[in-house]
Amino acid sequence: MQSLLDERFGVYLAYKVERCLLSEILHKKDMSQTELANLMGVKLPQINKYVLDKQNMSLEVAKNISHILGCQIEDLYEWKWTKTGDNE
Repeated sequence: MQSLLDERFGVYLAYKVERCLLSEILHKKDMSQTELANLMGVKLPQINKYVLDKQNMSLEVAKNISHILGCQIEDLYEWKWTKTGDNE
């Protein structure tokens, strides 16, 4: 497992949220955005914002969506292991 901090170089390693995978997961589960919105008690445009990557889900929303879809929170997005720090 990689360290989150490399003090020699002032570099921090962290996961960065990339593309939302909600559309693909809904397709695999044969569920529409409308059905998910109804189960979540939210309006369709809110779900559409997540699908189109116009807004990231809060932790609470991601937990509820992952529970409904039978997946893990991590499954809802692509993740990238990135270096950040003073040397960017």
